[in-house]
This record gives sequence, structure tokens and C-alpha cells, in this order.
Amino acid sequence: MRQMQKHGKVGQGADRSGMDRKTARRYVRGGKLPSELKKPRLWRTRKDPISEQDWVFVEAQLRESPALEAKTLFEMLTERCPAAYGEGQLRTLQRRVKQWRATQGPDKEVFFSQQHRPGEAAQTDFTHGTELGVTILGVAFSHMLCHFVLPYSNWESVTVCLSESLLSLRRGVQAALFRLGHHPDWHQTDNSTAATHTVGSGMRKFNEEYASMMAHFGMKPRTTAVGEKEQNGDVEAANGALKRRIAQRLLVRGGCDFESVEAYEHWLTEDPVARANAGRRERLAQELSVMPAVRADRLPEFREQDVDVTSWSTIRIDHNTYSVPSRLISESVRARIFERSIEVYYAQKKQLVIERVAGRNGHFINYRHVIWSLVQKPGAFARYRYREDLFPTLAFRRAYDAITRDDPTTTKDLAYLKLLHLAAATSEADVEAALCMLLDAHQVPDVDLVKELVGTPRASVLVPLMAAPEVDLAAYDELLTAGGMS
Repeated sequence: MRQMQKHGKVGQGADRSGMDRKTARRYVRGGKLPSELKKPRLWRTRKDPISEQDWVFVEAQLRESPALEAKTLFEMLTERCPAAYGEGQLRTLQRRVKQWRATQGPDKEVFFSQQHRPGEAAQTDFTHGTELGVTILGVAFSHMLCHFVLPYSNWESVTVCLSESLLSLRRGVQAALFRLGHHPDWHQTDNSTAATHTVGSGMRKFNEEYASMMAHFGMKPRTTAVGEKEQNGDVEAANGALKRRIAQRLLVRGGCDFESVEAYEHWLTEDPVARANAGRRERLAQELSVMPAVRADRLPEFREQDVDVTSWSTIRIDHNTYSVPSRLISESVRARIFERSIEVYYAQKKQLVIERVAGRNGHFINYRHVIWSLVQKPGAFARYRYREDLFPTLAFRRAYDAITRDDPTTTKDLAYLKLLHLAAATSEADVEAALCMLLDAHQVPDVDLVKELVGTPRASVLVPLMAAPEVDLAAYDELLTAGGMS
């Protein structure tokens, strides 16, 4: 049309516009633009397969139960009229149901975009991290991530945890606060039991320990309404983005295996999280300028519990059972319960560190704590409640199966227990290597053969030879005489 206004020639205008002359001539004769010539289609190309009578039935069902899905309604139609409907009509019904919901259906819930203020609040949430496929020394690592976010700047901090516990929340929150050096006015969580539910009380109120932590850092606690997780929407949305970023950085790293949980957490902080926070410095600076500095000391990341050691040489903590050295039987010990480990103290001295068991009714029995008694009572092994814990590696399980294959008796159990005793007295790794060597050679492991392969324990080589001292009792006689006891 612009070319026609310049020179009035259809052919020249069509060439310069890149269209056919006949098409250009049609537009010129019509005097309208192409978009104006297109008319909406108001007719059907084929007969509607859903009859008016059946649609009245569908509409009645929708008015009575608006949550019904189109596929369910279609199944109801095929039951009423099996000869009239087939799979090809499902899409048609779905379109009509969608149109009905948009024009006559019930009102939907409206979500209101919120304007965040710098430094006003932080949000914390837990998200599952097992799906990332991370392994620790080749073993699949089942874990969660404690995710702390400032909604205004989207600055975030992440710590690794095993459950949604108060210890996990405390560790995650204070790790973020000490990285920032400042704290917001409010801290918001969902209604998880870590913060808002005292076990046994049945009331949705703040746990005393959580409220105390908030007061310690100068923050005020608040939660979302029950069942309204969208009120924690910023951190909820950030959870998905965080895990996608971690998955991408693991691909760049070239592997998901780490030497320890600490190494994995350090990588999270220094790689995916640090890269994301690098682009948020400007808005973070606005937040830091209005947030007070953290002046409180770091809270201990454990809780203490006094427990008694049973005659089984075990203690029970948080519904799980752990073994301890048998010398502590009948004593009371103090356990420091961390998020991933437990430290056992007696007379204010640390006795051992135990890997914490996740969940309930689990157990962690160290064979070194019970093997000395078990070799004296080999009959107890067959029905020992924690028997499976006495196979520290697959090699020991294979060895036991080879020993007891033809004769599962107490005598054969003792033969295996002697191997376990040897591992506790020397080196488990050396004994395991010897067992693998014998099993690969199709030999039944014997304690004497294993001793030959393991060699003389280093401890026996280092024991010095000492001459027996000569005992002179004259000085003792003089002491008795001086005391008037002669």
C-alpha cells in the first residue's frame, strides 16, 4: 500500500513488497490490509460428536461436582452410550469442558503478587536432594537441603541435612546469618514440626527452642497458614531453580561423587550457590544497608541427653539403638546429638563418635563393641537381634556363607566370629583383603589361613622386651617396724 501511494503501479509495488502480482492486485481492489481480509470461522467443519442431550448430562455433572475431570466424564458417557463414543471423541469433550469452566464454571482462587521490602524477612524451607544422584565414596546419599532465601534480593544459602529437624533448621539459619553478617526483622517457615509443633501437645505454636533461637538472633518468627504453602512462595519457587542449577553444575563437574558430606556441602556453597548469588549483589547491598548486624554468638548445633547403657552394651536415642564399648555397661553417659552424628561422653570425656541413624527403630551396632563377649557365647549369634550389623562388609557376609554352607551350627558360627575377632584386634581392611583372596581362590576362609595372610600384628612387634625387676622387701620391713607393727 505504501508503494502504491508512491507511484501507483501494482507490478512494481508487488516486486518491492515480495509478493505475487495477483495477490497484490486482490489487496488493491479490496482496499483492505491482509489482516483485515481474514474473517473468523463461525461454522463447524464436522458434526459435533457429543449430542445436545449428552452435553446436558455432562453439564449437570459439572455443576454438581466441578472438580470432575473431562476423562472421568467421558468414561461416564461411554457407559451410558457405549456405541456412540470412542477414544477419538475424548479431545472434543476436553475442549468443551475447558470452555465451560472458563465461561460458566466456579470462580478460581486469585493469588496476589506481593511487594517485598529490603531486609524485612527471610524464608527457610526444606527440599529433598536425593534425586540429584549424589554419592559419598560411591554410596548413594539420601539427604535433604535446608534452603534460606531473602525474597527481596533472592540471596540464598544452603546446608545439607538428613531430616526436617530443629537441629537442621538451627544449623541452616545460623549458617546463613553468619555468612551475611546481618539479620532481617522476620524469619518465616511453613508449619513444619521443626518450628511450630511441640510433639505431644497437638498445638500449632512455636517450639520453645525455636522461639529462643529467634530471640537470640533478634528476629521475630512467623509462619504460613496451615495448608497455604504459596505464602512461602519465594523459597518454594527457588527450591526447583536451586536443584536444576545443582544438576547442571554436577554435569559440568563431571561426576556426582564426593569424598565426604562436608566436601559436598562446601562445593554447594562455593559453586552453584555462589554463582547464583554473584548476580544479586546490587539488591543484596540494599538489604544489608537496612538490616542490623549479627551481634549474637553462634548457638551450639547439638542438644544433650543423658542415657543409660544397657546390659546389651547399647544406648537408645531418638527411637534408634546404638552400641557403645562394653566397659560402659550399667553406666550413665551423656550424648551430644548433632544433625549427622552423636558424641558419647562419660565423666566429661569423649568416648566415641557415632554416625546418626535417620528415621525410627533403626540401629547401628559396631562389632568391635560386642565381639569380645560374643566369641565366648557363640550360641547367641544365631538369633542375635542385630545380627546383620555384624557383617561389616560384603566380604565378611560371603565368608560366613562359605563357612556355614554345609554345616550351619554353633561351631561354624564360632569360626566366623573368630574372623571378626581378628578384624577387631588387627585391621579390618587387611582381614577383608585376605578373605577376598581366599574366596576368589574358592577356599573356605579359616582363621589360621587368614592370620598367615594378614601377618603378625604390628602391635605385638612394638612391645618391648623388659627384664623382670628384683624385689627387695627390706624397705617394707623397716616401714612396719617404724610404725610399731613389728
